[in-house]
Amino acid sequence: TGKILLNVMQDVEGDHLSFSSTTPRLITHPCKKNIALYLGKQVFFTTDNFETSLLPFAIPTSMQVRVPEVTSAHFTASQLLLVVAQKVYIYDYENNSWNVTFGIKHPVTHVSGDNCCYTETLFCIEHGNLVFAYFRGDQISQTYIYYSNNGGFIFSKYHYDRQAEITGSLGGILQFFSLSQVGMLVVDQGKGMFKYSDHPLNRSLGLSFDYNGTLDILIVPGQRGILLLWFEHSLLFSYNAGQLVDTVRVKQGDQILFSSMFEANVTIHNIAVNENELAVITREDNLYYGNLDVVPSSVIKFADQPIWSEEAALMFRSPGMVEILTPLRDAAFPAFDFQKCLVNIQALLMDPEFHIGKCNIEFLMGEFVHRMYNIDMNSHLKLTALLIPQPGTSLIPLVMVSNPYSLGFQANFYESGHTLDGNTKYNLDIHLKQQQHWGRTNLSFTSSLKRATISTLTVDIANKEISCVDVKPLSTLISIGCDLDKKIVIQNKISACSKGILDASALQDNYSFIIEKEFYDPSFQGQPSSQDLRVPYSYKQLGCPLLVYYDTPWKPVVDSVSQPPCTPQPHLEGTGVLWFALCPLPTPRVNYVSCHDSNGNATLRWPDVQYQILGGRTPNQIIFSHNNGIYIFYISIVDPYYSYCKLETLFSIYVYGAFPIPLGFAGLIILLFISSMLGSVWVAYKTPKLLRTGRGHRIRRFVVQLCGRCRTACGCFQFHASSTSTVGTEPPGHHPTPQGGRADH
Repeated sequence: TGKILLNVMQDVEGDHLSFSSTTPRLITHPCKKNIALYLGKQVFFTTDNFETSLLPFAIPTSMQVRVPEVTSAHFTASQLLLVVAQKVYIYDYENNSWNVTFGIKHPVTHVSGDNCCYTETLFCIEHGNLVFAYFRGDQISQTYIYYSNNGGFIFSKYHYDRQAEITGSLGGILQFFSLSQVGMLVVDQGKGMFKYSDHPLNRSLGLSFDYNGTLDILIVPGQRGILLLWFEHSLLFSYNAGQLVDTVRVKQGDQILFSSMFEANVTIHNIAVNENELAVITREDNLYYGNLDVVPSSVIKFADQPIWSEEAALMFRSPGMVEILTPLRDAAFPAFDFQKCLVNIQALLMDPEFHIGKCNIEFLMGEFVHRMYNIDMNSHLKLTALLIPQPGTSLIPLVMVSNPYSLGFQANFYESGHTLDGNTKYNLDIHLKQQQHWGRTNLSFTSSLKRATISTLTVDIANKEISCVDVKPLSTLISIGCDLDKKIVIQNKISACSKGILDASALQDNYSFIIEKEFYDPSFQGQPSSQDLRVPYSYKQLGCPLLVYYDTPWKPVVDSVSQPPCTPQPHLEGTGVLWFALCPLPTPRVNYVSCHDSNGNATLRWPDVQYQILGGRTPNQIIFSHNNGIYIFYISIVDPYYSYCKLETLFSIYVYGAFPIPLGFAGLIILLFISSMLGSVWVAYKTPKLLRTGRGHRIRRFVVQLCGRCRTACGCFQFHASSTSTVGTEPPGHHPTPQGGRADH
């Protein structure tokens, strides 16, 4: 590379950084291929893939670093994290600025994280900012581990479950997104094994492997859970985030020469990886190459050439193109040039001495590549891949998911036609849904149904030749969790604005309405308020209210909601909707208990209370009081097994038609009742005064005579009735009518 005048005018200000290891490292940004960091006796940072000369990388003197030695580095979404002198620093390469992180109270040596290159998704942005900081080699029981979710600006202490009981030293801690686990490498008595954070993997450790030196852990880009662990005498490989760790074999053609790099008796100097390939350079001037296929993984050795130097490092420029990079010092200038040796792997593999067959794949394609999909609870997904083998060959398709504890699938492989050249085309249909919903696994095997997880689907060819450099596996990321596009929609076919009752422009002009104090209960305790409540109306959030006639029973029509198939805990809420919660503002009260929980603590507290579901198969509806006005409702899905999303929304209705009650038959009855009461009071008041007059005496004598005559007539009637009755109790001294006689009534 040639020098740029601006770079050579003056040396960089600050303390020159150096790398603590005796062998260099080259870290490339997994998503931005032109950004990379070279770690060696000098440190170089590039944004153009080392195409121009560079000054040594330096940290500002204002950072007050005692010994500017780097022990670890990691790219987040848009920052570079460096551990210098056991502290974490942030270099913002877009703004060329440095910052110190906050929250780390103890020395650390390493930072770790992963990157997701599906940049259009919120998931990638969030997970690319998750970082661990730790001291490698500390005893796990007493070490301090730190965790950041904002790209390393602020760290907090990470609490690993039962950390104080773990025996061994810390070999590393990583966030395995493709497995939805935090994995900790435990090193004890020459053996290494991974321990995981969540069910079901937290019940046991991964299989142990030989740990004969301090291993660097490299997460292969692509979110597939592929790990490489290496130091100068060992190279290990894991396809499932450390659950199984195996050696990388050395092959010649189909023959295995050595079962491990240790047996090959070489000293590894540097390695490079991309999503599907691995390259290794050794001090013995050897270059090894391999595909990151399923276990067991292997590499082949190319012919010996003078390619090694103490400062040499490897990187992939593109699939099948390896670059050996070496910085060159110039005595006349402070900037460094870079020697680049480009190796065409595809051309080397065509050499007959390697006994490598031609690629047996003509075409491998799927529209799902480099996309991200969501599978919500109770949902499913279907993907299709197209495979075309070379004439005269056959293919064995391989479908893998990185998180089988959460995601299950069923694949169908069938012939689907022919190409114009006569080659047979095959389709591979893959049906995916949550593992628990396939009904083929024990619950102790699967992860929690409530826990959102991530999995990577990979489609590859099991019998693929190593010469298929350009035929990459098909891979996609699947989130088993909330579908961000899912929401609750209240149907609003007839609104108060469309019927001219309310004006949309007026509702948008700082409109508000009043809840009278007789109807407003601020504490939801059945006590009316002492003053009216003015409520601002948010047209942007609520739109125009639905129109509801006051005398018509009503219920909202909700899209994307289904009734839970169980008998959940009664939800004692006056206006509660129990399959979805419909609660009064301002704060909904949650007293829902799911019937799906298997623990014995969630017992029914009110087993005799009917679960009043609004909607579904029930006839339940809302009846409004005789008042016009606006009602605002908060609606939320409360069944945790319906969706991973927190489905909720606000909506409004306008109740109309409640005119004043007319004076009809009911009013007449009320009027007569009041009149009779007043008349009785008047009679009770006037009668004593009237009886004291002469006219009153004549009325009293008339009433006495009338009562006497009534008593005589009533006595005669009573005697006649008792003498002719044959039903009831006989009076004393009476003889019954002879049998067969007739009694008249």
